[in-house]
Amino acid sequence: MGLFDQLAFSISVTGPICLILVMGVVLKKTSVINDVFIQSASNLVFKVTLPTMLFLSLVEADHDFATSASLVGFTVGSSLLFFAFCTALIGVILKGNKDNGVTIQGAFRSNTGIIALAYVANIYGSDGVATAAIYVAATTLLYNVLAVVSLTPKGEQSGSSALKAMSKSITSNPLIISIIAGLLYSTLGLPIPKIASDAGHYFASMTLPLALLCTGGSLDLKSLRAETFATWLATIIKLVVAPIFSCLLAYALGFRAEALGIIFFMTAAPTAAASYIMARSMGGNSTLAANIIALTTILSVITTTIGLVILNSMNLLY
Repeated sequence: MGLFDQLAFSISVTGPICLILVMGVVLKKTSVINDVFIQSASNLVFKVTLPTMLFLSLVEADHDFATSASLVGFTVGSSLLFFAFCTALIGVILKGNKDNGVTIQGAFRSNTGIIALAYVANIYGSDGVATAAIYVAATTLLYNVLAVVSLTPKGEQSGSSALKAMSKSITSNPLIISIIAGLLYSTLGLPIPKIASDAGHYFASMTLPLALLCTGGSLDLKSLRAETFATWLATIIKLVVAPIFSCLLAYALGFRAEALGIIFFMTAAPTAAASYIMARSMGGNSTLAANIIALTTILSVITTTIGLVILNSMNLLY
C-alpha cells in the first residue's frame, strides 16, 4: 500500500469525525444550534445515549475480557508514569507558575468517552467499542483522581473537600454505572428483549453524531489569544508525546492489532472537556483549560491522521 493509499485510509477514519466537528462549528455560527441546545444535548449524551451505547456494546458484542483486563492494567500503569512525566517536565518549564496544575491536567487527560470512542467505532465497530469501554471506565476513575492531585495547590488541605466531591461524581457517573451494569449483565448471560434492544440502539445511534456536534459547537477560537505558551505546551505533550510514549510502551509490552489501535486512539484524543469543569470547580485557570481543549480538539484530527498513516504502514492496526 502506497503513501497515498495510507493517507486515504487514515482520512477515511478521521475525516467523518472532523466533518461533524466542523458542522457543529458552522451550525453554532449560523444559530441553528445555541448554547442551550448544546448544554441539553450534552446532558442527554452523558446521561442517556452514551451509557446506553456502552451497555449494549458490552452485552451484545463479542468481546475478549482478557484483552480488556490487560488494557486496564496497561492504562493504569502507563497513565501514572505519564502523569509523573508531565508533572516533572511542566514543573521545570513553568517553574513557579500558578497554572502548572491546569497545564498538567490538559497534557494527560484524554477525551476517551467521545472522540476516542468515535475513532474506535469507526475502525473496529461494536466489538472494538466493547473492548474500549473497559478502558474508558478505568481512565474515568484515574483521570479524576490525578486531576485532583494536579490541581490542588501545594501545602493546602483543600484537596480533601475536592476529593469528596470527586468520589461522589465517580460513584454517580452514568458511564461507569452503565459499564459495570453491562459487565454484570453480560456475565449473567441474560438476553435483552428485542423491543428494548431496538429502542436502545436508536438511542445509541444518536450518541457520537450528537456528541461531536456539541463538541464542535462548544469550541471558542477567540479564547485562544490568551495563555498561548502554556496552551501550546500542553497541546504538544497531549497530541505528540502522549501517543508516542503510550504506543512505544504498548508495543514493547506485546500489544498488537486492535489493542494497540485502541491505545493509540485513547491517547491521541484531545483533552477532555471535563478538564474545564474540574479546573473551574477547584479555582484553577478555566480560560487556560478551555484553550487547551479547543486547540487540542482542532489539531488532533491532523496528528491522529499522521499517527494512523504510520501505524497502518507498519501493519500494526489489524
